[in-house]
Amino acid sequence: MENVDVELGDVDNIRDTVHILLGCVQKVLNGKVQFSPIYMAPTRLRNLSPNSFNPRVVSIGPLHKEDKSLQITEGEKYTYLHDLLSRLDSPPEQTLKACAKKVNASIDRIRACYNGMKTYSDVDLAKIMVMDACFILEFIFKLFRYGTSITYNRLFVRSVALDLVLIENQMPFFVLQDIFECTILKMDPEASLTTMLSYLLEYINPFSGNFNIENIGQETTHDHILGLLHKLYLPSHPKPSNVSSLPIAHSALELYRAGVKFQPNRNMTWPLAMDLKFCNCKHPIFSLFGAKPNLSIPVICINDVTEVVLRNLIVYEQYTPVYNYVTSYAMAMNMLVDTPVDICKLVESKVVINHLGSNEKAAKMMNTICKEVTFQDFYYTEQWENMDRYYNGYFPRNLAKLKRYYFSGPWHVIVLVGGILMFAITVVQTIFTIKPT
Repeated sequence: MENVDVELGDVDNIRDTVHILLGCVQKVLNGKVQFSPIYMAPTRLRNLSPNSFNPRVVSIGPLHKEDKSLQITEGEKYTYLHDLLSRLDSPPEQTLKACAKKVNASIDRIRACYNGMKTYSDVDLAKIMVMDACFILEFIFKLFRYGTSITYNRLFVRSVALDLVLIENQMPFFVLQDIFECTILKMDPEASLTTMLSYLLEYINPFSGNFNIENIGQETTHDHILGLLHKLYLPSHPKPSNVSSLPIAHSALELYRAGVKFQPNRNMTWPLAMDLKFCNCKHPIFSLFGAKPNLSIPVICINDVTEVVLRNLIVYEQYTPVYNYVTSYAMAMNMLVDTPVDICKLVESKVVINHLGSNEKAAKMMNTICKEVTFQDFYYTEQWENMDRYYNGYFPRNLAKLKRYYFSGPWHVIVLVGGILMFAITVVQTIFTIKPT
């Protein structure tokens, strides 16, 4: 009888398990299970650089709301809320009622945007959304209208801007847009949330040149502010890559020794563009006479902000169904940089500005930025394959070997010159020896 009871119990467990799993499938069919664009960074990537994902000054949304180090700014948010409301013609209560109504109408959609959020009541979550949205809007309004000279210093602006692009520190863009329409748009009907945010994001843009907002227009279909920043780095017509493997890589120094010249690329239609041109010289033999292929690279400033921005964009690309252009750029730079000498060469070529204090730190950052990252797309395949084809040509390959062995340091050059002189003296002595007097 005991065996029969066990078997009956097993049947019940199986039935209950199947019932639960079918319920999960039904939720998907009913559209109740959706992708969450705001989440904690995966442990394997967070462990590589924890400081790249923790907010420094201000928490936005519920994921870091309880962080003790950020509580001082929670009180500052009241001031920003007051300043924003005092600038409107309508009474504060009326404005807040309109904001709360918008948020409450989307509360289930807001919850679906977060993965790993602690339990908040609808009232508490709505308060977080309205308060944080008003803080962001008042901050960017003052910055856009008055610049850093009125209220903020540049360091504070950069710190806040950096916190606003952390994957764990986001709020849904539709919430920000709703509160924007209830507040700033009432003051200035011509105002654009995208334009104002783009102005703020310039403070943490590691690449030279301004953003080209025309690439994204004035659409509001972004996941969040980090998603907006991501779109600012895409080309005008982004498309998936059909490449499933990385091409053969050569370091910047090796390519330079083979005759490749690096130069800044300030392509305004695609900030991450890399172009390879052969200066109308089709045959590698012309590299011996100064006609070198040119690889144009976006100018990047490597500082304490660069790693944070790139890591959060890469995590966003890795775990969100978006184009992987930033990851592709990081992969390309990782292939170019093997050692600090490669950073030195790129600095000399004015495509890298290094503010980290040493080439070793910059090289380490570039070498680890793609660690634990899953490769999906590479958008520079044509350029890299052409460089590899050029590099493996007879003259560039041997030119690189010659420079590597005989011109890699001052002593090598001295030894080479000494060898040439000895050879020349030997030839002269031989000529005079065999020449009849």
